[in-house]
Amino acid sequence: MASWHEIERDAPDFAARVRDRFTAGTNKTIATLRRDGSPRISASELEFGDGEVTIGMMGGSMKLRDVRRDPRIAIHSPTLEPPTESPESWPGDAKLAGTAVAIEPPADNPYPDAGFFRIDITEVVLTYVGTPADHLVIESWHPGPGWRRRTRR
Repeated sequence: MASWHEIERDAPDFAARVRDRFTAGTNKTIATLRRDGSPRISASELEFGDGEVTIGMMGGSMKLRDVRRDPRIAIHSPTLEPPTESPESWPGDAKLAGTAVAIEPPADNPYPDAGFFRIDITEVVLTYVGTPADHLVIESWHPGPGWRRRTRR
């Protein structure tokens, strides 16, 4: 598992592009695991700060119950469509996965039942259309091997 700081240190250009994808819009999609092990997706927000990725969840929400029971999560950046006329100009989409670890709520938190978490990261992926626009580029980062770039036609 890794902190965001480790990814920024190991692959700064990759980390900056992933962060740009996640900050391109407010709502991200988070996947949690239900009691029976099936996936649940929900809208969520996340923040990058002090070398960490953090998320908060409203008290009583199903995703909060899921994460307290099984902390494994995956989060997808806001989705933007590639431009039809120049798909290679699309900045792509990003995903990260890991384990949600409970943290202290912010001092100004008005929601006493909310849950706050940092993400111990196990995977970060950035996918975009290559140049020429006849293939996908998949960049990823994992603890241990670090950054990797692959293409797929």
